Amino acid sequence: MTRRRGARLLWSSCLLTAFAISAASPPALTVAQQPRYDIILRGGTVLDGSGGPRFVADVGVSDGFVARVGDLSGAVAETEVDVRGLFVTPGFINLHSHASPAGLLIAANMLTQGVTTEILNADGGGALDVAAQLSSLTESGLVLNVGANIGFNSIWTEVVGRDDRRATDDEIERMRGLVVEGLTVGAWGVSSGLDYKPAYFATTDQVVDVVSAAGAWRTNFTNHDRLAPESNFSSRVGIAETLEIARRAGLVPIVTHMKVQGHEQGAAPELVELIARSAQPGSVAAADAYPYLRGQTGLGSLLIPAWALAGGREAMLERFEDAESRERIIGEVHAAMTARFGGPEGVFVTGLDVELTTLMREMGGVTPGEAIVRTLTESNRGAILRFGSEADLVAILQGPTTSMACDCGATEGPASHPRYFGSYPRVLGRYVREQRHLTWEDAIRKMTGLPATTIGMVDRGFLVPGMAADITVFDPGTVIDHATFQNPTAPSTGIRHVLVNGRFALRDGSPTGEAAGRGLLRTDRLPSRAMSHDMPRSVRADGEIRDGGTLSGVSVSIDIEQAAGARIARGEFRLTDSSSGLSIDIAELGVLQVTEGWASLSGVAVVEGVPRPLLMILDRVDSAAGGGSTVSVQVGDDYRVSGVLPTVRITAGR
Repeated sequence: MTRRRGARLLWSSCLLTAFAISAASPPALTVAQQPRYDIILRGGTVLDGSGGPRFVADVGVSDGFVARVGDLSGAVAETEVDVRGLFVTPGFINLHSHASPAGLLIAANMLTQGVTTEILNADGGGALDVAAQLSSLTESGLVLNVGANIGFNSIWTEVVGRDDRRATDDEIERMRGLVVEGLTVGAWGVSSGLDYKPAYFATTDQVVDVVSAAGAWRTNFTNHDRLAPESNFSSRVGIAETLEIARRAGLVPIVTHMKVQGHEQGAAPELVELIARSAQPGSVAAADAYPYLRGQTGLGSLLIPAWALAGGREAMLERFEDAESRERIIGEVHAAMTARFGGPEGVFVTGLDVELTTLMREMGGVTPGEAIVRTLTESNRGAILRFGSEADLVAILQGPTTSMACDCGATEGPASHPRYFGSYPRVLGRYVREQRHLTWEDAIRKMTGLPATTIGMVDRGFLVPGMAADITVFDPGTVIDHATFQNPTAPSTGIRHVLVNGRFALRDGSPTGEAAGRGLLRTDRLPSRAMSHDMPRSVRADGEIRDGGTLSGVSVSIDIEQAAGARIARGEFRLTDSSSGLSIDIAELGVLQVTEGWASLSGVAVVEGVPRPLLMILDRVDSAAGGGSTVSVQVGDDYRVSGVLPTVRITAGR
């Protein structure tokens, strides 16, 4: 059993601000009077992230967390903002971020989209030392919250290199160790981009061998699908491989920036259903998507054949110089371009900022493959690649477990793709308000509660008491993107205010410069899971927390339930610590989240008129270890207790 007071909690996504607790004469935590808040957002229409119906309410924020959602007409605050007629939602969570370190110091392009949290190291890339990466970013000052994945591609490149070969048994073990090391220091999942070389050279079995090291962590595997010439660059085959790897590795699959390309256009509804059917009992299978029909990557990354990229750039250039290899490369580039992007008309070369068809003419009427080989010989270039159909995009966005993620990130400089400035407002303005393909409630769920639960967060994604005060306020009548491929950095409009950990990062549409963002770390007690909003659930426990066979003197009584579709939980929670005399009653209940053998509860306790966030996590202990459930209770940053309760009942469903 662990009991801690007056210490800052580092290992959790719940990095909330501390209050002082008096040990000399600790009062019972009850609401004696209406508390004073730091900020009150008055009269807005709340969409709480669950997908449930919107409602009009005030939102009170205290010391970085949501203290109350309801009628605060008798309360006062240092800052009060009239948000009548505006939508008030949890801050948006970007699961697929390519943010730059310098960009995270400003993040204007993300704040004007309503984003408050970014998950780095997408497509299998990024730093191997996740702890050092987040520490460095945090020390520099963050405008947004950031978490990170551990990248399979980075691991494969580090251990196996860039050659086209299989990994040895010893290398597999080294890579498994790097996966576990990344998760141990706080990574939110394992990301991969099997379409990119050299990770492309890993067989499905070897990918499973490596990422299955994460299975015990109950986390997720997010993958940019591998489209190979052997399958005629089939999106269906690529998605199926992602699902297979996750199933065999014991992970939640996330089909990242999901799309349907080439000859398979029109199949999106079927592939959305394929993902849904693949979910293991009690779990979830998911996707993320952005609202555009063009992607952005390296010019050669998805067009130059894998064998020609093996060994890196210098080896590729040598093959360009060999007449026989060059002819073969040019032919295979054309085949890939035709199957995936509709031919040369589907390729725009960034850096040169020219259509490939124009470049072909300027080079004297050469073939598409020849134009690309010549361009890459001079320098690495990027590309905007056209794919897919609008009907498929709509079906993907409507998928019940598809989160919105922009495949972009905070940037301080120019961008070649409008998704860096427009993704989230484009969904809200175009696909919700104008075309009505999504309801407001479901679109917000896909930007907040769904991505949070998919990767395992417990203190963000919902606008309920006890959650971190990451809040986005926008005008549903005007929110829209303005960025285009001709003017990709035009800011979106309609996002009025953004709070990050209870401080205004965006006020009246303009960045404030506040650096209130935090590095968010995951623990092994935060499973990737399905949302539980639409099912009745309950938690009941009563007893003394134990450390092995030793009684701790800390007793808890829990009788909490939440009806299907209900906004907040109902019931009683009480903790008594005989060693300090501390007695905790919950004053405001938030949301009860459950999955198999696990539950979390957010809420607010009040001490001497001061609200504090309360978070409880219950997690079943393996029967071989004695059974029962671990319990962790955190009140602000000043009090945390954990141990084992012998009898806990967690129920979900009818």
